[in-house]
Amino acid sequence: MADVTDAKHIGHGVVDGVECDHLAFRSAELDWQLWVEIGARPIPRKYVITSKHVAGAPQYTLRIKEWKTDATAGPDAFAFKPPADAKKVEIVAMVDIDEVPAGVVLGAKK
Repeated sequence: MADVTDAKHIGHGVVDGVECDHLAFRSAELDWQLWVEIGARPIPRKYVITSKHVAGAPQYTLRIKEWKTDATAGPDAFAFKPPADAKKVEIVAMVDIDEVPAGVVLGAKK
């Protein structure tokens, strides 16, 4: 939220049959929207993220249909437990992991 320059409550909407509050946020790099279930379970139901500085302003959508949680789960339930044969890879060794392929100049005309 530190980079958010504007935030608005858009109104109500329905996501997969569930009434939600629709919220919208802006930042320099991206815009994002969030739909949160109204009522006793205020859980996120949908996110839409729009990349503003990539040609075509691609949108990424995440819909959450069902939350399955164990009320007794503690913080260890979310701890990363790698497989025994996993190998650590330094981020600098990874190539072409950005959403913009190498060699592409943002904003350049074809």
